Amino acid sequence: MFEGILPAIITPFHRDSKLSLDLEGLQSNIESLLKQGVHGIVPCGSTGESATLTFEEHEQVICKTVEVVDGRVPVLAGTGSNNTAEAIRLTRSAKDAGADGALVISPYYNKPNRSGLIKHFTKLADLDLPIVLYNVPGRTGQNLQPDLVAELAKHPNIVGIKEASGDITQISRIIEETQDEDFIVLSGDDAMTLPVLAIGGAGVISVAANIDPGRMVEMYEAFRAGDLARAQDLHYKLAPLMRAMFVDTNPIPVKKAVELCGMASGPVRLPLDELDEAKTEQLRRVLMNHD
Repeated sequence: MFEGILPAIITPFHRDSKLSLDLEGLQSNIESLLKQGVHGIVPCGSTGESATLTFEEHEQVICKTVEVVDGRVPVLAGTGSNNTAEAIRLTRSAKDAGADGALVISPYYNKPNRSGLIKHFTKLADLDLPIVLYNVPGRTGQNLQPDLVAELAKHPNIVGIKEASGDITQISRIIEETQDEDFIVLSGDDAMTLPVLAIGGAGVISVAANIDPGRMVEMYEAFRAGDLARAQDLHYKLAPLMRAMFVDTNPIPVKKAVELCGMASGPVRLPLDELDEAKTEQLRRVLMNHD
């Protein structure tokens, strides 16, 4: 179900005193992505500033996304938290809204032990919604080890992992150890999309696809068609854009890039702050040269 290019969408805000949700802008952005052939939509992830959304806003964004997508592609909703009870609430809400699955980050800051991680993810999987684990040690302070992922993959509702460790050896080991399960591995880093596909991955949850979804889709489809030379060519054409998305903390650069491209964006919410002038100019140059 979850394969190919799945943009981790930004959450547009109005430039008002509350930085309120721009749901019309959200709809416009999603329609633009769908027109360019993306294979799924991921709201309320790190790129969607889930950490600063209220429960009500989180639910609104997921409901609106499901409504706009209207079954055209799967919706994989971010529902993770470092509080299991909160993650259960968000996951139940995503299920009730009609999301096709939940993307669940490993609990950050708490650094739970192995048994705690297993119980946390199992409670969420028992809600009977497909769960994609999300491993991003740079944000959580803890790495989901391949043997733990393989154990969790035995649960029928734990269907995959977004792997953002940046460790291709670890990603390969996860694919190796879950071959007997109905389980997919998605890259969590745009720049590793092609290498991950080459070792058996299913696609990417992408930041860069907010800006150039068409070329990301073309790269994926070229690889799937066996045209490795074309996929490699597109990988290198996309590489400067992929790097530019991380000139500052995600999603600061991508929100500015979306704005510069004339789509709905708005500011980031504190404690993130807007991109400074020098990095904005750097980003603008990359966008101008990205043809």
